[in-house]
Amino acid sequence: MQARAGDTKLVPVGVTLFGIGLLAVVAIFVLFATGRTELPVWLNVTAGLGLPVGLALGVAGVIRNARRSRR
Repeated sequence: MQARAGDTKLVPVGVTLFGIGLLAVVAIFVLFATGRTELPVWLNVTAGLGLPVGLALGVAGVIRNARRSRR
């Protein structure tokens, strides 16, 4: 399947954000397991926003591509 002009870039951006958020969650679990309790704010924000925003963008991109391919 070849990319057409005007295809959305939401899916790759969403997957990237989701992956970054997932890595942040794993880092938080590892840090808690090693006894750290004072975690940086940026790590918590990345974990808290990366997963849902990445998932939303990915789903929106898939829906948008599906609607576009129907036409």
